[in-house]
Amino acid sequence: MYIDKELIDFQSDVIEASKSTPVLVDFWASWCGPCVYLSPTLEKLAEEAGDTWNLIKVNTESQQDLAVKYGIRSIPNVKLFVNGEISGEFIGALPEEEIKQWLELNIPKYSEVERVEEVIPE
Repeated sequence: MYIDKELIDFQSDVIEASKSTPVLVDFWASWCGPCVYLSPTLEKLAEEAGDTWNLIKVNTESQQDLAVKYGIRSIPNVKLFVNGEISGEFIGALPEEEIKQWLELNIPKYSEVERVEEVIPE
């Protein structure tokens, strides 16, 4: 699912959220032609995916600290977070069919994602 919002807290919006649902992070910038090309495709695929995975967009111009932290040297740069860790990535504006194949290979099935659950002692 893609919700168009300004990233407020990477820790909660991406790291913590990825412990229950995979989060695809699109590192982009408004001046980047390939980013502008890729963005609608990722948004469309996220909408089609429903609650299978979530899309978060990170503008590298306004979030330079995150770009440095995650070693973003070229954009668009797309990283998949699962269980709080990067589990896959690609760089560049891939065609929709290639992105679909990449997602099929990299998005874990529901049973493969570790769920963080509170254990209540009896």
